[in-house]
Amino acid sequence: MRFKMKKEEEIGTGIAPLVDIVFLLLLFFAITYHFDIASGVRIDLPKVTQKASDNDTEKVTLIVNKSADIFLLGKKLDLKELEKELQALVEEKSYLKVILQADKDVSHGKVVEIMDVAKNAGINSVIIAARWKADELD
Repeated sequence: MRFKMKKEEEIGTGIAPLVDIVFLLLLFFAITYHFDIASGVRIDLPKVTQKASDNDTEKVTLIVNKSADIFLLGKKLDLKELEKELQALVEEKSYLKVILQADKDVSHGKVVEIMDVAKNAGINSVIIAARWKADELD
């Protein structure tokens, strides 16, 4: 009598666990990635040689374009409206940092004036944004 021999199963890893892990990694990176929403205002930031640290406190971006127009949260504002909007944000959140993205061709006086308005509105910290390129030092 002849008995049938059992075929040995091939030892290997299935593709399903690999696909699951890839999707979990993709989901993890998609959730943890910090998206910076650009407002569509074209500005040319000045260059710096050292990169600043980035803390996780409440921040709002203030953009000043080449023609010295001020944009906060996508709205074009003048200095009086800017102060009111910043005061409302300070009242809403107890601590707020302002990231000032001013075009490199905007006058220094205008930037200082905006910083003064932010200080009067109750902003504790104004961070001046710049483009950091380690390879290019002028």
